[in-house]
Amino acid sequence: MYSLVWFSRLKKQADQNRKYFIKKFIMSKAIDLLKNTPIRQKQRKSKTFAIFCSLVLFAPVFMAGCKKDNSTAAAPATPNTSSPLAANRDVDAAPLNLRTAGDFTILTETGISTTGVTSITGNIGVSPISATAITGFGLVKDATNQFSKSPKVTGEIFAANYAAPTPSKMTTAISDMRTAFTAGNGRTFPAPIVEKFAGNVSGRTLQPGLYKWGTGVLITSAGVKLSGLADDVWVFQIAKNLTVDNSAMITLEGGAQAKNIFWVVSGKTTIGTGANFKGNVLCKTLISLNTGATVHGRLLAQTAVTIIAGTVTP
Repeated sequence: MYSLVWFSRLKKQADQNRKYFIKKFIMSKAIDLLKNTPIRQKQRKSKTFAIFCSLVLFAPVFMAGCKKDNSTAAAPATPNTSSPLAANRDVDAAPLNLRTAGDFTILTETGISTTGVTSITGNIGVSPISATAITGFGLVKDATNQFSKSPKVTGEIFAANYAAPTPSKMTTAISDMRTAFTAGNGRTFPAPIVEKFAGNVSGRTLQPGLYKWGTGVLITSAGVKLSGLADDVWVFQIAKNLTVDNSAMITLEGGAQAKNIFWVVSGKTTIGTGANFKGNVLCKTLISLNTGATVHGRLLAQTAVTIIAGTVTP
């Protein structure tokens, strides 16, 4: 194809050069003719004027030739938008919108408890239950009575019984958490990948997309890899339990980010001892972290979250 284009261009240039030299030759001969034509002495002064007039007469010939050249020139090549490269566009699903629930690293309706050396980065909160359901953190209430602090939490701790505007804030956050859960379970784009590996994704590599299981999902110590770009999204719709065995690791490849991973679990979520988990968990029931488990993401439960010497960062 490129040879044909190059040949066409060479032919066009040759045609233009030929026409140019023909016109130049005709013009030169016309001028020579005028210069060599005998004239009387009294007409000598007007010889220059005659040459000028001849040039004017030949001007339409040049203009017509140029117009013809333009009309016969090949039209500029149109970009090939039907090529596989142009047609192959990366269409990404949007992340689940957590709204104000995304302001919390841990958010629950019935309580948050911890034992051992736990570290949490970000805010945590409970509603509609009171702050008495937040145990093991050594809460120190702020002077405003709107939140508490804890040596185990780099952030603020909220509960429904704290001073205004905290109760309203917590009600909205819980509502947004439930809405995100429902939206995650109801998502249909992109086309869901159903019952992948019969729910046992251990040792597998999962590309971005929407996955749906009518069973539980298991990740053994073999772990699982999520491979994609920084803007890629994973949504896992799990009808029963999510079980992450001891020492299991979720590995992100190719720039994939934990904030774009959503585990929507209708059963309970168990993250085993020493496991390294990534993604946001929206769970219908309990989320439990066993000793030394690490989570890079958010834990949003419609019941409780229990932690044994764990680490959670958004």
